[in-house]
Amino acid sequence: MERFALSRVAVFGVGGVGGYVVEALARSGIGALDLIDDDTVCLSNINRQIIASHATVGRPKVEVAAERVRDINPDCNVRTYQTFFLPETRHLFDFHDYDYVVDAIDTVTGKLAIIELAKDVGVPVISSMGAGNKLHPDRFQVADIYETSVCPLAKVMRHECHKRGIDSLKVVYSQEKPITPMAAPAGKADPAPGRRSTPGSVAFVPSVVGLIIAGEILNDLAGIH
Repeated sequence: MERFALSRVAVFGVGGVGGYVVEALARSGIGALDLIDDDTVCLSNINRQIIASHATVGRPKVEVAAERVRDINPDCNVRTYQTFFLPETRHLFDFHDYDYVVDAIDTVTGKLAIIELAKDVGVPVISSMGAGNKLHPDRFQVADIYETSVCPLAKVMRHECHKRGIDSLKVVYSQEKPITPMAAPAGKADPAPGRRSTPGSVAFVPSVVGLIIAGEILNDLAGIH
């Protein structure tokens, strides 16, 4: 518990997966958290994001998450960054400050930049692969990126990590083949025009991924293997 209290963890992305990471770390006594996300809570988040409710719709996700953390553990030092993490914003963060880094964002370029920065300074990093279009939380596993299969995002990340000389990366991924979402009903507008399909999500998949990630962080910080 002393080790947890002295640790600072950065969580990039505090949505469906990242929100549960933050929740579990706060309840486990992590002493400092950096929360990074530019998004605001919307109605479509309520089915799966722990920070989302009708009372929080329209508010910045990092602000809502920080309030939850302080209510759970008033001693936790929380810093918030309402910004999307991209290669262009990497200068805003000093990865030397962190004892662990969580990649729970969606963009491949952002994920790779987080991973490279963490690797450059020798900070442990764990990355979430695809959690959308899944229905079986029991199919998620912790593995090195080069041991993954099935997951389309993991395939892209394997290729990009290899190109960049990243020789290992702890990830959480699913061996469930992604489901193809149904088309929008006749007469209804496409909720995400221009995309091939709108990813679907349920309450019990992103939460499990987030809790798995939090467990890995706590075990690693405690030296439990």
